[in-house]
Amino acid sequence: MRTITTLSDGWLFTKQPVEGTPAYEPGEGWSAVTVPHTWNAIDGQDGGADYWRGACWYVTKLVLPETVEGTQTYLEFEGAATAAEVYLNGCKVAEHIGAYGAFRANITSALLGGENVLAVKVDNTERSDIYPQMADFTFYGGLYRPVKLITVDSTHFDLDYYAGPGVTVSSTVDNGTAVLDVRAWVSDSAEGDQVYVEITDEEGVAVAAATMPAADRVRMELAIPNAHLWQGVEDPYLYTVTASILRHNEVVDEIAIMHGVREYRFDPAKGFFLNGKLTPLRGVSRHQDRLGKGNALSLEDHIEDAMIMKQLGANTIRLAHYQQSQQFYDVCDRLGFVVWAEIPFISRMNPDPAAHQDCLHQMTELIVQSFNHASILMWGISNEILIGGDSPQLVANLRELNELAHKLDPTRVTTMAQVSSTPMDSEHNQITDILSYNHYFGWYGGTMQDNEKWVDKFHAMHPDRSFGLSEYGCEGIISYHTDDPQCGDYSEEYQALYHEHMADIIDERPWLWGTHVWNMFDFGCDARNEGGVKGRNNKGLVTMDRKIYKDSFYVYQAHWSCEPMIHIASKRYAKRATDEITVKVYSNQPEVTLSVDGVVFGTQKANHVFVFEHVPLHEGFTRICATAGDGLSDSTSFEKVAEPWAPYTYVDPEGAGVTNWFDDVDVDAVGGIDVIDPTHWSIKDMVKDVITVPEAAEILSNAASSMSGMRVKASMLGVLGNQRVEQIFAKGGMMGNVEDLDGKLAYVNQQLQRIAK
Repeated sequence: MRTITTLSDGWLFTKQPVEGTPAYEPGEGWSAVTVPHTWNAIDGQDGGADYWRGACWYVTKLVLPETVEGTQTYLEFEGAATAAEVYLNGCKVAEHIGAYGAFRANITSALLGGENVLAVKVDNTERSDIYPQMADFTFYGGLYRPVKLITVDSTHFDLDYYAGPGVTVSSTVDNGTAVLDVRAWVSDSAEGDQVYVEITDEEGVAVAAATMPAADRVRMELAIPNAHLWQGVEDPYLYTVTASILRHNEVVDEIAIMHGVREYRFDPAKGFFLNGKLTPLRGVSRHQDRLGKGNALSLEDHIEDAMIMKQLGANTIRLAHYQQSQQFYDVCDRLGFVVWAEIPFISRMNPDPAAHQDCLHQMTELIVQSFNHASILMWGISNEILIGGDSPQLVANLRELNELAHKLDPTRVTTMAQVSSTPMDSEHNQITDILSYNHYFGWYGGTMQDNEKWVDKFHAMHPDRSFGLSEYGCEGIISYHTDDPQCGDYSEEYQALYHEHMADIIDERPWLWGTHVWNMFDFGCDARNEGGVKGRNNKGLVTMDRKIYKDSFYVYQAHWSCEPMIHIASKRYAKRATDEITVKVYSNQPEVTLSVDGVVFGTQKANHVFVFEHVPLHEGFTRICATAGDGLSDSTSFEKVAEPWAPYTYVDPEGAGVTNWFDDVDVDAVGGIDVIDPTHWSIKDMVKDVITVPEAAEILSNAASSMSGMRVKASMLGVLGNQRVEQIFAKGGMMGNVEDLDGKLAYVNQQLQRIAK
C-alpha cells in the first residue's frame, strides 16, 4: 500500500556557492530550516526591488524503513521556485522549471541501504525561458511548499505524468442522475489485477461501485440517482470516489478523490448559472503570501485565508497569478468557492521560443494536477499580457494555450484577464470562452463612475460575450484618514468610498459573470513604494498579516454575507478636530440606530450604507454605538482635539505624473533617434535604473501618465523589471494605442539625453 511521509524537519540551507553536490555537513554558512521555506520572507517585502535572487541549496538525510521487493520510492515537490535540480547521494534524479507546479522523481534506483543524502538546488534567478517574466509581486525563491516521500508497490496509479494523481473524475447530470466518468492510469499491472471504484456520500454510505480489469488506461461510468449537487457556498456537497487496485485479496494501491457534482453555464445577457440557478459570482483575488513568511505557507495559513473570505461573504476566488497550493484548492472544494485558476503568463510575452514552451508546460501541469477539484470552473491563460505590447506571435501563442486547455479538459471554460487599455474590439477578446477586464477607474485614472460607463458600453458592443471584472481596487492604508476622501490620498476612507460605489454598480449588473476585488489581502511586491509603505501592494481588504480588516472589508460583508453584521467605519480616525462628524455604518440589516453617549441620535433605513450626519462630539471622548436587528451592535469612541493630527495625512514626496505633458510639444519636429550618447540617460536604458535619478524619473512618470491617461508614479514603473524604457511604450501595450508614438518616444529620449549618468 501507498505510504506518504512529509519531509519538513532536518533540512540545512545555504545561499553560498557550493562546489559539486553538497554533503550533509552542518557548519559555517549553513542554517537549519524547516520546509516549507523561502529565503525572501523578509527582503522580498521590505522594498527597494533588491530581494535576493540566485541559487541556494537544501540538504537533508533520508533513512527509509525496510520495504518489500518491488517497492517504488518517489520524491514529490509541491513547489520549488523557480528552477530546481534534485540530487540523491550525488546522483541527479530530477530537474524542473516553473515555480508553481508540483513535480516528482522516482528515486528507487538511486537509494542506498541505510542513510541517504538528499540535496536540492533551487534558483529564482531571472531567466528568459520561465514565466513570470515581469509582474507586480515578489518572485519568492525556495522550497516553499511541502516535500514528500511516497512509497508504492510496483503496481500503482500513475505518478509520473506531470505529477498528476493518476485518476480523474468528472460528471454530468441527466434528469437528476449524476453520471461519473472515472479514468485511471495504472503502472505495471499484472494479469488478474482489477481497478475497483466505490463512491460514498458524506455519511460514508456507498452509493455506487464498479470494477474493471487493470490496464494502462481504465475507464468506467457510474451513476448516482437523485444526486446531491455541489451548489457552491450555499451547499458544497462532496462525494468521495475511492479508486483501488486489487490483487486477489489485497489492495495494492488506493487513492481517494473528493468530487462535487455540478453543471454550469454562462449567459451573456443574464450571468452565471450553477445547476440552473442564477448565481452571480462575487468575490476576491488572492496571492499566496504573508507578512514575514513570504509564500512559505502552512495548511493553517491556507485555511485561515479561506475562512476570512467566507466571513466576507464571497462565493468566488481568482487565484492569481499562478497555480496555487493543492491544499488551498481542497479547502475551496469543501467551502464551495468557485475558483478561477491560472498560469503566470503575465504582463508581457518573452519572444524566446523556450518561454512559450514553459507556458504550455505550466498549463499542462495546472490542469493535470488540479483536474479533480470541484471548485475550479475556469482555466485562465493570461493576465494583462498586452502590457508588453501586441504581436501576431502573441495572438498565436494565446490561441495555442486556449486549444491546449480545451484538449486537456473539455469540461471547463477558458478565460483571460485583459489590461484596461485593451481595445474593446481587440481580437484578444475573442480567444477564450469568457473574458474579464482589469479596471482601476477611480484610482490610477478617471473617476469611479467610469467603471459603469465602460462595462455598459462593452456589454452593448458585445452582447454575445460573457465578461466580468477580474481586478478592481485601490490602495488603502489604515494610518491615513480624512473627512474629504480623494483619489490618490491612500486613506482608508477613500478605499471604502471606492468600494461602496463598486459594490453598488456590481449589484445592479448580475450579467457580469464574475467580479474579483483586487485584492483580498495586501501582498508583497518588493519594487513598490506606495503611500510611504515599502515593499507591498496595499489594495487588500485585509492587511498582509491578516490582523486588521479594513473598512472596505465590511462594505462587501454588508453586501454579500448572509450572517447578520454591523460595523462602524473610520474607527481608526479617532482624533477629530471638529464639533460635529459624519458617522458611517455598514450593515446588511434594513434599519440601524445610532446612539451618542448612551442617547439615541437617530434611526435610518438604507441598503448597506447608513450615513448619520452632524453627530456631535463632546469634550474629551464621545462614545458612539450602532445597533440593528436582534441584539446586533458595534461601538467606538472619538476624541475631540484642538488641531488635526498630522500623521493622518500622507504627503507624497514623489508626486504623480501629469497627463498633459505633450500638449505644448510639437513631437513631429523632434526628429528621430539616430545617435544616442551612452554617457547620458536614454530610452535604451533599463527602467529600474532610470527611476533612481529623480529628474529622469519625473520624465518617465510624465510620459507614462500622458500616454496612458492615468496617474503613473515613477515608483509604479519599478515593477516593470528589467525592461528598457522604449519597451514600456510598445505599440498596443500598457499605454494603449498612442497617437504619434514614435515622435513622443523621440521626445522622451531627447529629455533623458539631457541628464548625465
